[in-house]
Amino acid sequence: MKHTLSTSGLSPDDFRKEIDGTEITLQVLRNAAGAELSVTNYGAKIVSLMVPDKDGKLVDVVLGHANIDDYLHSGEPTFGATCGRYANRIAKGRFTLDGVVYDQLAINNGPNSLHGGLRGFHFRAWEWERIDDQAIRLSYTSADGEEGYPGEVKASVTTRLTDDNAVVLDYEATTTRPTVINLTNHSYFNLSGEGNRSVGDHLLEINADHYLPTDETAIPLGPLAPVEGTPMDFRAPHTIGERIGEPFQQLIYGKGYDHCYALNRAGDGLTLAARCRSPKSGIRMETYTTEPGVQLYTANWLSDSIIGKHGHPYPERCAFCLETQHFPDSPNRPEYPPTVLRPGETYRSQTVYRFSADGQA
Repeated sequence: MKHTLSTSGLSPDDFRKEIDGTEITLQVLRNAAGAELSVTNYGAKIVSLMVPDKDGKLVDVVLGHANIDDYLHSGEPTFGATCGRYANRIAKGRFTLDGVVYDQLAINNGPNSLHGGLRGFHFRAWEWERIDDQAIRLSYTSADGEEGYPGEVKASVTTRLTDDNAVVLDYEATTTRPTVINLTNHSYFNLSGEGNRSVGDHLLEINADHYLPTDETAIPLGPLAPVEGTPMDFRAPHTIGERIGEPFQQLIYGKGYDHCYALNRAGDGLTLAARCRSPKSGIRMETYTTEPGVQLYTANWLSDSIIGKHGHPYPERCAFCLETQHFPDSPNRPEYPPTVLRPGETYRSQTVYRFSADGQA
């Protein structure tokens, strides 16, 4: 009989596999309040996240798989993943840096390059170091030229589960040559619990007056646009499903929300990106980040054919993502916040997902 380690029912035995010479494991972090976070070093992925609901019952609020083989063959390889070297899209798989054209990025999303290419960071085996019962540091060295990007990049993400039920993600990276970098976590959240078939009832608020409209291939058209007067406006709480079916061209292009919001910022530190609440569970999530933007994605391309933990099918719009990041296609947009990393510099970014529930402080 397999030993079950996690409260969410995951067994470490089901994650043991050697990939690219690295042993894949499942690491379980627990805090003093009883919340639990499970992480695998395959793709530096969050596999499960158990937080208390309004009745104090632990609920798994992220989508994912119960074993490594399902991750290797998943219809959605970004469940819970750390995406890089460049999260989101780069138009036509090319950019120019210091006068040099880099045009060998994989075209893996329509005519564009998405999430670092055919084997971005979410397909890689990361080294891991357990810091303590509540934190783990995952690291990966991306070779010079990997997926068409210049420079050897050493990247890490330190993941901590705090005693006040927050997941803190600290990213760092260095490079041997000038390159571009944009790291994010791609967790799919359902605050009613993974396996619930819709997040349409979730109340969402985003701290942004502007967003980036895109063309039909999800590449930004250029200038920021005001959210005011459009179904993109989440400055006051709206349910995710309230306006998602409106005949608004941006929603038609993406089959729902799949857009980067330019956050209202007062400085360089952590700022509120978004708040979300499930009326079913009473679970609330606040997202804070040092990044300039957050990509709202409403799982528009999932389907019942994707089977997750506990045999749950994951249909379209059964989750939402809040991917804190720099803007898509920034390497081709000098007017956007820069994503260039040079030798001698250290890329640093922090994101916090903080959880509470109705009746809690």
